Amino acid sequence: MIHRQKRVIILRGKQLIVALLGSLTVVGVTMAANVKPVNAATKKTIVNVTFKPTSQSELTDYVYNTVDPTSRDFHHYLTPTEFAAKFGQSDSYIQSFKDYLAKYHVQTKTYPGNLSLKLTATEANMRKAFNAKYVAPAKKGDYARASYKLPGKLSDQVVAVIGLYGKSPAKKTKKASSKSSQKAISSQQTALTADLPTTTTKPDTQLTGNAFSKKYGAAKFANAYQLNDLYNKGLQGQGQRIGIISYSDVRDSDLTTYWQQAGVNDNLSRIHRIYTVNTQTQAQQTLNEMLGGLQTEATVDVQAASSVAPQADIDLYVDDSNGTKTSDASSHYASFMTAIGDNQDKQISTSFSPDLEVAADWGDPSASIKQYSDAFNVMLEQAAAQGITVFRSSGDGGRTESPSAKENHGMSTSPYQVLVGGTTLPYEKIINQKVISVPTERAWGNVDATSATNLKYGIFGASGGGFSALNPTPRYQQGVSGVNTFRAINYLTFKKFKFVVNPHPHLIFGTANARNIPDISGNADVQTGYASFVSGKDMTVKMVGKKRTVVKVPTKKWMIGGGTSYTAPQMAGANAIMNSGRQTPIGFWNPQIYKFAQESDSPFTTLDGADNNNLYYTGQPGKLYNQATGLGTINFEKLYGKFDY
Repeated sequence: MIHRQKRVIILRGKQLIVALLGSLTVVGVTMAANVKPVNAATKKTIVNVTFKPTSQSELTDYVYNTVDPTSRDFHHYLTPTEFAAKFGQSDSYIQSFKDYLAKYHVQTKTYPGNLSLKLTATEANMRKAFNAKYVAPAKKGDYARASYKLPGKLSDQVVAVIGLYGKSPAKKTKKASSKSSQKAISSQQTALTADLPTTTTKPDTQLTGNAFSKKYGAAKFANAYQLNDLYNKGLQGQGQRIGIISYSDVRDSDLTTYWQQAGVNDNLSRIHRIYTVNTQTQAQQTLNEMLGGLQTEATVDVQAASSVAPQADIDLYVDDSNGTKTSDASSHYASFMTAIGDNQDKQISTSFSPDLEVAADWGDPSASIKQYSDAFNVMLEQAAAQGITVFRSSGDGGRTESPSAKENHGMSTSPYQVLVGGTTLPYEKIINQKVISVPTERAWGNVDATSATNLKYGIFGASGGGFSALNPTPRYQQGVSGVNTFRAINYLTFKKFKFVVNPHPHLIFGTANARNIPDISGNADVQTGYASFVSGKDMTVKMVGKKRTVVKVPTKKWMIGGGTSYTAPQMAGANAIMNSGRQTPIGFWNPQIYKFAQESDSPFTTLDGADNNNLYYTGQPGKLYNQATGLGTINFEKLYGKFDY
């Protein structure tokens, strides 16, 4: 999973290695281009306003009823128009908002469903419309905030205003020294190198088609999780569309190269791009500037989903916001709300997050972290009411995606989506002069399998898991054995600004009362990972005499990677396979799968062993749920039968 905030930059010799906290780093040479200053007041900015449903309790009950076979609302999914009539704000209230904003030259678009508005204007006009004021950071290192004020009749039904900036105070400028200039350039780095954990081993491209896929691709996933029986029934995802929420566009040539190598449908007409912040031209300019982590992540997402469901279409929602004043939280929300409003994709997946679920680190200027979480929950309830299943990667850094809190996770941990954790498939390899043996599938997280370089820089790959800081325990998790109790071992400690191996780990037992993460898991370990292909321009630092010069070098890369960024889109692909054999969509997974897990013929393999750990949380012997792998791995043949009420 990639977060758009908190970049750490390390210069080592002639290499610039970048770690985005919350994800892992490919060791490589890369550098971003300088960012030219633009008058912020004239920049386009997109702000999203979320409204309350007419009845929160009735909406929540309806969402659960859509997947309850005893309810008269079972699989009675709503269209966005029907949703608006049943739970959305009135047309007159929406129109009053539009009329007010039009006075300030703010363009408005109502997302279908009448729960949100998308606003577009210059920052100056947006600020005037909301009477936005700059609120200085409370302490050094915090983000600046924006206060705002709306007429009372408009503000009554507002859950959150997302992405609204106040006017920053004027700052005196001074001529920078060479050292400070270098620091300023570094602070302007944007999308950098691939954040997915990878190995130095390249896939064997002498293998093609099914042989390649079995070793590195969709067939490997299908073999591990019993998806082949559904393929044999002729289910290929036909008639389905998969929505991918992304901060970046992708290259068509990267997709066709991968598809042809893996022997899957290489028809580019399957791919549909929807640009939710910038235009296609602007997004392509970003793509052509350099090969970075955002592009790599987006490419992995599309390749993973499209190869698991080879006859499904892919809707790529691109919320590249470069050149605008749109916050990451606002652009992420806009893409999700666009996809849900379009109501074409009955499965949506993302491996991106605008930030971590930590109040002190939250970067959106106008919506507090709690407000944003509430807005996201309402939005995903609309998705569930429409029969859409949402998948999100749980993260690649265990329970601690950054050292800023004891436990933190990518935003959002909403209970109305399937949070997908990571496992390691069985293998035996020599790593760091040690024989590493994994005899059975277990949680992704192994100190002994961490490369020497990653150990040196404190980078550890592990499945995201633990407890939400914002969402309470949802009703479907209550009463499930293992939920809200945990067994853990503190394998890592934070020391001298990095994570290091704890020489004296010990057992920890405890309880909590929150949304437990993840829900299910699948292979995500780089040691048992998947192939992907990406191309672009690497940025490298070349010494010319005594002067460093930034050079763009065209590159094409086959890599073997891991991370829950592979697993989440694969699950969305598997959902498309199952939906292609059904009359109505599966819809909201979670109440259903937690019920299935408690039945004698469960479609899940519980990974409850003590060695099943994500470098903190472990399996709980005899319990159905643990915070390292959730309910465990899926037998899709059984799950498909369970969903067939």
